[in-house]
Amino acid sequence: MSEAKQIRILVVDDHPIVRAGLEAILNSQPDMRVVGHADTGGLAVEKACELNPDIVLMDLRMPGMCGVEAVRLIREACAQTRILALTTYDGDEDIHQALQAGAASYIVKGMPYEILLRAIRYVHAGKKFLPREVSNLLDEHSPEDLSSQERRVLALLVEGLSNRAIATKLHVTERTVKFHVGNILARLGAEDRTQAVVVALRRGYVHLDDHVGNEPKTEKS
Repeated sequence: MSEAKQIRILVVDDHPIVRAGLEAILNSQPDMRVVGHADTGGLAVEKACELNPDIVLMDLRMPGMCGVEAVRLIREACAQTRILALTTYDGDEDIHQALQAGAASYIVKGMPYEILLRAIRYVHAGKKFLPREVSNLLDEHSPEDLSSQERRVLALLVEGLSNRAIATKLHVTERTVKFHVGNILARLGAEDRTQAVVVALRRGYVHLDDHVGNEPKTEKS
């Protein structure tokens, strides 16, 4: 197959072994060719603008600029480039954010590589592609409309901060924090702070690797 008819792909992942494995799989396909790679979200945006690939395979969790923001910027700068999120995270909020930012597909690492290849061909043809497991997650949990401030409070709840400490950190009153915590519990269907943290982690609102090294504190809601 001529190069002009091949699907030109940019691979974005901060793990060299993962990138090498993906490139080997993709380059073994007669209708695909890897034209570049990046290991950060910022570099992904630069490479996408420079190479104008047909498809970007985008990891969502990378140092610096997150993959979701990179997806958004690439879609704004390169309207013809289609983006496929490829990540280890399978929370419905992760999926929702990636699709809302402009990704046309969402594949969880660990799925058979045949699904990835099928997704690339679907996306290149202008279609969206969501594996059944991903679609089921979205059907089970409609995304909750947490405000940006509520998301900040939720992230600090995961760190184990008390209401007073959260108020100090966000420069608001403790009463305001209690109001946000009440909204968070209601919207996540949680009975207390601990359950809210469990739900937030399971569904992908926050991730433990964003909060390494924090000493947990406990407080009643």
